[in-house]
Amino acid sequence: MEHLRPQPTNSGRSTPLSFRDVVLDVMKHYKHEKESEAHQIFRNAGGHQPKGLPQTVNIEEETVPGIEHPGSTGVIYCSDRAMANGFSYTSSHEWANLGQGAPEVGPIPDAPLRPDTITLPLDSLEYAPTTGVKALREAVAHLYNDTYRQGKASQYTYENVCIVPGGRAGLSRLAAVIGDVYTSYQVPDYTAYDQVLSAFKRLVPVPTALDHKNKYRLDIEQTKKDIQNQGLAVVLASNPRNPTGQVIKGDDLSELVSLSREGTTVVLDEFYSWYIYPESNSDLGKSVSSSQYIEDVNEDATVIIDGLTKNWRLPGWRVCWVIGPKNLITALSQSGSFLDGGANHPLQLAAIPLLDPAHAKLERIALQKHFKSKRDHVLARLKDLHLEVDIPPTSTFYIWLNLEKLPAPLNNGLTFFEELLKEKTIVIPGIFFDINPAHRRNLFHSPCHHYVRLSFGPPLKDLDMGLDAIDRVLKRAKKTGMKDFGDGYKTTTEVTEPAQV
Repeated sequence: MEHLRPQPTNSGRSTPLSFRDVVLDVMKHYKHEKESEAHQIFRNAGGHQPKGLPQTVNIEEETVPGIEHPGSTGVIYCSDRAMANGFSYTSSHEWANLGQGAPEVGPIPDAPLRPDTITLPLDSLEYAPTTGVKALREAVAHLYNDTYRQGKASQYTYENVCIVPGGRAGLSRLAAVIGDVYTSYQVPDYTAYDQVLSAFKRLVPVPTALDHKNKYRLDIEQTKKDIQNQGLAVVLASNPRNPTGQVIKGDDLSELVSLSREGTTVVLDEFYSWYIYPESNSDLGKSVSSSQYIEDVNEDATVIIDGLTKNWRLPGWRVCWVIGPKNLITALSQSGSFLDGGANHPLQLAAIPLLDPAHAKLERIALQKHFKSKRDHVLARLKDLHLEVDIPPTSTFYIWLNLEKLPAPLNNGLTFFEELLKEKTIVIPGIFFDINPAHRRNLFHSPCHHYVRLSFGPPLKDLDMGLDAIDRVLKRAKKTGMKDFGDGYKTTTEVTEPAQV
């Protein structure tokens, strides 16, 4: 992973705008006479304010010598704001969490039974290897070979698999072994990339803006030109995409993987690879993975991150994996020895039977039927509310909702989010998906401001509760006008227990 490329420098970068300048830009952009209360709260979030947006100084955070707050992800900011408005685990049944980045974990029709017990052999009380339990690594390799690589000469073995304690741990281990290189990422994309690209300073992030008019499709030919002209050494992307619900597949995915045979490392976050919604029921059970297009598993520099979190609907297990060439797995074992120490040993053992290809196929079919039904239900209800989704999701369990047609300030994701908190409903403002490591860009001109991400991961009753809340906000806006919007928000209080959104 240590690429031999010219070392990037920081010369030529413009100094980030002050927050005062940014606020003035906000006021000008939205033609308000004063800064909205939603933006004031956002500005004053202090240590909980997401990285990638201009930070304010918090005196308390400067009292520990040598400590620098990295900033939290956008969803944690939303958690803090929800808790300031009364959300807690004890009252979670009273809230509609359409911001959650996790699927419902309970039984769904036609799916295998949920695991409810695990055995604890004496050996499992010891540390597991930093690369993971060998039997689980073998099971992961077998599942990918059976699902995506039948008939191919090059097959995965356990040596191509590293088990990690969650997807973020996989990203962190990778970032720790990538050299001083230019790393390509796209916007909008998964919020945690912002922190990874900021914290690991050897990576120099290079953004590519995906075009709404092109359905957020990655232009592979342009990517090839960028690699040649800018010296990009690593391409990082989620596929299927969070938050837009789109997917790279077929020839486009094959072309993207081919870059890994031409001197570029391609890192693909495939956590939503089963959440594919075919038009015909005859295609149910099919999934998407770059592993299908890899020629040599030890020569093609394509890296896959996935796990039990989304596809098996077991986020609390924190059992995930990274798949790639054998020499990469060795490097990941070394970085894991000082970053996280490895995944939970008993749960790794419990995961092995869940990766049996026949079991996995039953899970895929049931998941796709159920989540496709929920997607269609939410899209129909949004249409009834005159909130038609211009680019419906073909994958994931997210809807990238465009608010531009709503009157200001409700057409801004931050205000829309705050108004829904009053109705005990959580969504995620779109601005958090405009990844902006080290504050290099002024995000208040970002088109993502006019979006929110809605999750149809929760159970159907929660979805309807949240959609009813959106209906109430829209009716209130129609009845009273905009004069009452953007005011009266509760200030953030001390948060001791983060909400899962």
